[in-house]
Amino acid sequence: MCVRVFVVFCVLAFAKAYPQQALSPEDSDREFMEVACQHRLRIANPVTDGTTSETSRYDLQYVRLELQPDVDSPALSGTTTLHFEAETDLTQVVFDFASNMSVTSVLQRGQPLSFSHTAADELIIDLNATQMMGVLDSVSITYNGNPISSGFGSYEQTTHNGAGVVWTLSEPYGAKAWWPTKQDLTDKIELSEVIIDVAAGNTAVSNGFLQSQTPIANGNRFHWRHEYPIPAYLIAFAATNYVKYTDVVSNMTFPLNIDNYVYPEDLATAQASTAITVPMMEFFEQEFGIYPFRNEKYGHAQFGWGGGMEHTTISFMGNFSRNLIAHELAHQWFGNKVTCGSWQDIWLNESFATYASGMVVEEFDNDAAFANWRASINDNATSSPAGSVYVPAQDTLSVPRVFSGRLSYRKGAMVLHMLRRKLGDNVFRDALQNFLNDPAYDFGYAKTTDFKSSVEQSSGTDLTEFFNDWIYGEGYPSHEVSWRSGNATVSIQINQTQSHPSVGYFNVDLPLRIVGAQGQEMEVTVSPTSSGQTFSFMPPFPEVVDVLIDPETHTISRNNVSTLSTERVTLEHSVTLFPNPARNSFTIQSQTQELRKVAIYETSGRLIEEEHITDSTSVTRNTPQNSGMYLVKITTESGEVHKTLIVR
Repeated sequence: MCVRVFVVFCVLAFAKAYPQQALSPEDSDREFMEVACQHRLRIANPVTDGTTSETSRYDLQYVRLELQPDVDSPALSGTTTLHFEAETDLTQVVFDFASNMSVTSVLQRGQPLSFSHTAADELIIDLNATQMMGVLDSVSITYNGNPISSGFGSYEQTTHNGAGVVWTLSEPYGAKAWWPTKQDLTDKIELSEVIIDVAAGNTAVSNGFLQSQTPIANGNRFHWRHEYPIPAYLIAFAATNYVKYTDVVSNMTFPLNIDNYVYPEDLATAQASTAITVPMMEFFEQEFGIYPFRNEKYGHAQFGWGGGMEHTTISFMGNFSRNLIAHELAHQWFGNKVTCGSWQDIWLNESFATYASGMVVEEFDNDAAFANWRASINDNATSSPAGSVYVPAQDTLSVPRVFSGRLSYRKGAMVLHMLRRKLGDNVFRDALQNFLNDPAYDFGYAKTTDFKSSVEQSSGTDLTEFFNDWIYGEGYPSHEVSWRSGNATVSIQINQTQSHPSVGYFNVDLPLRIVGAQGQEMEVTVSPTSSGQTFSFMPPFPEVVDVLIDPETHTISRNNVSTLSTERVTLEHSVTLFPNPARNSFTIQSQTQELRKVAIYETSGRLIEEEHITDSTSVTRNTPQNSGMYLVKITTESGEVHKTLIVR
């Protein structure tokens, strides 16, 4: 069976199928997806990114691909027409194109051009005349071959339930494997059309909206058009015997179709799963702003891989878990509307999409589920002592490092949660929307420095130290809390160790929970800037029995320890209350400290009696009239001791 695909592009960008790991409680596919990821990485890992400085000499504005893939074979043939504007006078034009593909002709306005195709994956075309700066022109390249898989599988042909399927997946460096392009993160193509001819019984999908579907000999032609700027790695197509159904977001300014293309054998399961996309779209519009591509569509296309890939307007899905649906949908804002300006900045795509899937847990489930989600995220992010969210320059050719689930996805997601708490919900939401709508980045590229500057401007907050610690710095903090209570206060000393020497001290807004003897709780947040700092609080209950460190996992940390200070332990041991249980009277005796005051409370916190004491280390008092349990607060020269008294 032959699938004939003609793709008309203003930008031909392709698919990243990095496995968006599922960590929310309802999903159990994380391990499978990570195993699938590692399998793909073993298949191929690029030696170079396939880009050349020569491609910076022009602006690629429109691309038309006419492709003839076969759903039952890895072979591909086609013609790509590329429209580009010279940014300097050109006598040659260079495109990124895999050297294993055979180029049979290059034409310009019907005239043949000479060319060379190098082992460095450069297609060098000699122009018949100098193309002056500012002039728009085009070339048409005809080629064939078996595209080499790279990264996560740039071009794949396989089967499902006996039926052939072909799909593309080009992030980060795989677009050049199957079409001549400008493979960088500086140029977005302004307009793309994808015209796909498929054999009878198959449906072909791509970016944008379906302009027409017409019958041809032995099949059908699907004409897709995408009218928004797009990078090369995000344009994709897939073809097989899809079944289509549509979910509709109806309460927007005008309805938006969510078109789903799934394998026939999985139709019922998919229909039950994708319905959540409608309220999810409404929620993300509330948080991030209007869906960026609402003039066209959103949708899902099932493909033969365990993860997902956020191709613009059409996410390719290996499964339909809620976590994956949320992750890929969020990418339409973070990754597609605004795209990372380098692979060092991949967290601007992946951390945001990961955190958005956590926000779905918060919105659609409850706070407890969201806390569990954060705990799982943090546990993975801190499972190794090194590693930064920002990808070091020397690691950008390592696909496993660029798409590290631990760092680029989960640690970055926790950093965003910390930033949200630092700024507050409303300021954080406004900052994200301002960033997404900034003309400097809107439907363009942004780097980490751009995001930092944008949020600083929106919030009025200097984030230099925050980004140095949590984005550029490696590792995580471990907190040791030493506390003692007395005189109605609790004093808490914070010490910190760092898992990696790149950060001298992690500045953090650290949540603490002060716990009373009857289960009372007082939530506080401290912001230490160095080890050894002490913070004091006055809880609204008489006895403190514990201080918990970040019990809801709002920050990145690991191996935290909270202990009663040795000074407090010594004081506790030096003061005794006996007999206990008591019937008529009881005695309080201090071995080293003079007593200052004794107060007796009901367990409800109501004061029964209070007596000041002078010049004595021992005192005997009558028990309360009613039997039961009471709290006795004993004040000495150096602090307070809380004892429990049982009256018979």
